[in-house]
Amino acid sequence: MSSFFSVAGKTALVTGGGGGIGRMIAEALVEAGAKTYIVGRNAEKLAGTVEALSGKGACIALPGDLSTTEGVAAVAAMLAGLETRLDILVNNAGSMYEAPIDQFTEEGWDSVVDLNLKSVFFLTQALLPLLRAAATPDAHAAIINIGSIGGLRIGPKENYSYQAAKAAVHHLTRGLAKRLAGENITANVIAPGFFPSEMTPIDDPKIKDMMIGLVPRRRLGTQEDIGGTVIYLASRAAGFVTGALIPLEGGMAI
Repeated sequence: MSSFFSVAGKTALVTGGGGGIGRMIAEALVEAGAKTYIVGRNAEKLAGTVEALSGKGACIALPGDLSTTEGVAAVAAMLAGLETRLDILVNNAGSMYEAPIDQFTEEGWDSVVDLNLKSVFFLTQALLPLLRAAATPDAHAAIINIGSIGGLRIGPKENYSYQAAKAAVHHLTRGLAKRLAGENITANVIAPGFFPSEMTPIDDPKIKDMMIGLVPRRRLGTQEDIGGTVIYLASRAAGFVTGALIPLEGGMAI
C-alpha cells in the first residue's frame, strides 16, 4: 500500500512556499522524497525555508512575484530552464485585505484577486508543457489548488475580495479538471480552515482558544493534515480523483 501514496522521485512546485501553509506543504513533500521548488516574493524568507529543509531532501527557492502576469511568466521560465517535467503544482500563494464595506478600495480588491485567483490560472497555463511532459495514464500530473473555508462560508471578517477569490478558485479548479482529465492531469482543491500562518496568527492565547472553540474537532490544522492531503492528491492513490473539493477544516463548514 505504501507505494500507492508515494511521491518519491517526483518534482513539485509550491507557490507561497516560504511560510505558513505553503511551508508545511513544502516540508511534507521534501520529506516524502519529492524535489520541491518554492516560490515567493520574499527571497530572504525563501532562503530560510530552504536552509531549514535542506537536511530533509531537495528544496530549491525560485524568488518571484506572481501577482503580475510578467512575474508568472518569469517564474515559469525559470522552472523550464531547470526541469523538463513537473509532477505536482501546488497553487498556494495568497494574501488578504480587510476593510469595512464602505471603505473597501479597488486597490485592496485587485491586490488580492490578482494573486489569489488570477495567478492560479495563468501560472497553471504557463506550466502546462511541463505538466503534460510528466503526465501518463499510470502516473498523473497533479494540480492542487489551495482554496479556503472563506470560500465556503462567510466569516466575521470583511475580506470581500478574499472570499470571492477563494470561491472562484474552487470553481476554477473544476473547470481545469474537466479540461485536462483527458491529458492525465488532475486538478483538485483543498479548502483549509484554521492553520497557524501569517493570516491566522495564534500568538494570543485568547484568540487561539476562541478559534479552537469554533472548530468541531477542537483543534487547529497541522502540517500533517495539509501535507498528508497534498501527498494523497499527488500520489497514485488519487489517480482517479479530479475536480474534488476537500474541506480541511475540522468540521467548520458543516
